[in-house]
Amino acid sequence: MGTIEVICGPMFAGKTEELLRRTRRLEYAKKNVVLFKPMIDDRYEKSYIVSHNKNKALSVVIKEAKEMFEYVKDDTDAVVIDEFQFLGDEAVDVIIKFRNDGKRVILSGLDKDFRDEPFGNMPRVLAVADQVTKLSAICVKCGKDAYCTQRLVDGKPANYDEPIVLVGAAESYEARCHECHEVPGKVNKYE
Repeated sequence: MGTIEVICGPMFAGKTEELLRRTRRLEYAKKNVVLFKPMIDDRYEKSYIVSHNKNKALSVVIKEAKEMFEYVKDDTDAVVIDEFQFLGDEAVDVIIKFRNDGKRVILSGLDKDFRDEPFGNMPRVLAVADQVTKLSAICVKCGKDAYCTQRLVDGKPANYDEPIVLVGAAESYEARCHECHEVPGKVNKYE
């Protein structure tokens, strides 16, 4: 039986860096590894998984999770996926199949969106994962541990009704702690 390992947290927490570190270890061990990234993630280089620190690894770019079946073969030891939250619900079924076929699956993704709410398929993948590593960043406002991704529009916090998906980096996002995270228009009936 294989395993599903999830690396999650907010933007700028080092998720992709950790994903690449685990990939390098597998390559040192001479394991057959296939890397994937969603087509929507075009921030740095189209055919590479790239961390904010500019470390990178060549990957297969996919639009839908089922495309991974074309590349994962019997002799594949590990399947590595960056930005998993962009692949939709079907992606969870695909990686469960890989795990059941004896593959080690390592993926990274945002567990929460800019609203501080569960992001897409991530709640389900966290539920079926065998191992979860939740990373934190540093709040750009106060320096505390940051567990939230702050979206900025013209330098100000994005409103709650903004679209969930907006691919970007430091020009559109910051890491923030719960106290410094702001989402104008969000209603919490207990506040």
